[in-house]
Amino acid sequence: MRLSHRWDGNFHFMSLSTTYDILIIGSGAAGLSLALKLAEHCPRVAVLSKFALTAGSTHYAQGGISAVFDADDSIESHIDDTLNAGAGLCDPEIVRLTVTEGKNSIDWLRQQGVNFTEEKTNSGETKLHLTREGGHSHRRVVHAADATGKAVSLSLIERAREHSNIDLLENHNVIELITKTVSCTEKTVQGAYVLDSKHQQVKTIAARVVVLATGGASKVYLYSTNPQSSTGDGIALAWRAGCRVSNMEFMQFHPTCLYDPKGSSFLISEALRGEGGKLILPDGSAFMQHFDARAELAPRDIVARAIDHEMKKRGLDCVYLDISHKSEAFIREHFPMIYQQCLAFGIDITEQPIPVVPAAHYTCGGVMTDSYARTDIANLYAVGEVASTGLHGANRMASNSLLECLVFADRASEDILRNIDTIPSVGAIADWDESKVSDSDEEVVVSHNWNELRHFMWDYVGIVRTDKRLYRAMSRIELLQKEIAEYYGNFRVTSDLLELRNLVIVAELIVRCALLRKESRGLHYTLDYPETDDSRPAQNSILTPAIFVKN
Repeated sequence: MRLSHRWDGNFHFMSLSTTYDILIIGSGAAGLSLALKLAEHCPRVAVLSKFALTAGSTHYAQGGISAVFDADDSIESHIDDTLNAGAGLCDPEIVRLTVTEGKNSIDWLRQQGVNFTEEKTNSGETKLHLTREGGHSHRRVVHAADATGKAVSLSLIERAREHSNIDLLENHNVIELITKTVSCTEKTVQGAYVLDSKHQQVKTIAARVVVLATGGASKVYLYSTNPQSSTGDGIALAWRAGCRVSNMEFMQFHPTCLYDPKGSSFLISEALRGEGGKLILPDGSAFMQHFDARAELAPRDIVARAIDHEMKKRGLDCVYLDISHKSEAFIREHFPMIYQQCLAFGIDITEQPIPVVPAAHYTCGGVMTDSYARTDIANLYAVGEVASTGLHGANRMASNSLLECLVFADRASEDILRNIDTIPSVGAIADWDESKVSDSDEEVVVSHNWNELRHFMWDYVGIVRTDKRLYRAMSRIELLQKEIAEYYGNFRVTSDLLELRNLVIVAELIVRCALLRKESRGLHYTLDYPETDDSRPAQNSILTPAIFVKN
């Protein structure tokens, strides 16, 4: 491991002024849930947020959280739907574990103050309102209107702020994990080097346990539904430290993102289709029935490819999502945020359809973990979208993602608390050394490389792929990696540079996994191998770093 930014051959030790029992990197549903579950038993827990606490993907999640509440629904049905969406690559045991905890997870969130949407029954009682989304055979999506993530995020932040054992550190971007080689077959994590972006200072934070809860990597693409924070930081950090990653080729493109010629965009929740929204062409004709019997409620990969096909076939800039046949009262009650956001763009969804295009949305692969969120490095955990647990397989079913955050936060807390007393304190750590670097006078290099990367990933590694396009992308990735490494080695780190350095690693991992898969399956569709290979059991795409240290 590199011990400093530009090491001069000497060790620069410091007396550690910042030490925690638990360091959680990420402030979304996974990170904050875990912090709250640990803080009662661990006196010093830190939660790092790259930007503001509300800047992550959780805060912007619209749809909801899948859990079995309806009497006509069942755990087995939820399991079957998840397995079907995952196209043969889900781990059945992980699916069962996760789905079984759905109701408990919702109950816990309600205890934290999350107010989910309710409805009156015929007997006058109230119950949770359940909606239905793509891939689900029943209504089982618990939600807070069309801003579920915001409700969850704000409640968890409020609870965390109230807890004396939790330090919430905003504008802190992790540069590198700090690890120690224990033997020729094992490493352990000891903390992280962290950039305090507000004060432009690099801090050394020691911790007995480190948890990656950094979210996904959709910002590697030109068009994304997610906020700026989704730059694959945790995946890149774990990869550089020596963890395996898997299934990175399965990048989910959400079928419906607002199309705006000026470049602004936002997610149009799948719940809109769950409540009867129809995808139509400019002439008003529906088309999804030609691609799948489930039409608008087919899994996201099918819907996204159908839209992509129609756009390319007809030379369209977008297609349209129409729910105007519902009453104005219904639309404004169920989709108040989407209604207001569209209105700001001059679109009244009670009277006219919404122009939509697919956009990168969710990373189904990630850092390989076991059922307790443990990675290949001792005392390093990964929870949420950053992790590859086996739940999603080749395609994530709608609203299973927040559920995964909650369930695996609980699993990780159980394992951490079981072992924390046996994990020794961290000793002296080499300080971050900036004595050989200077301030950059060419920040434009970072922005140009960022734009180039996202453009060619969209063009060559998007919804439909070929080996030729993948190799073309890889050649450009290799060139960018050289430029970024040189820049990183000579100039002081900035948050933009750290994100670019992580994104180019994620891009490489996506392309390498895609090249391993000689078939079309789930979210990975290639014109060179358009059929799914059913001649042998489905295989995960697993990449192992050259510095991999543990079997």
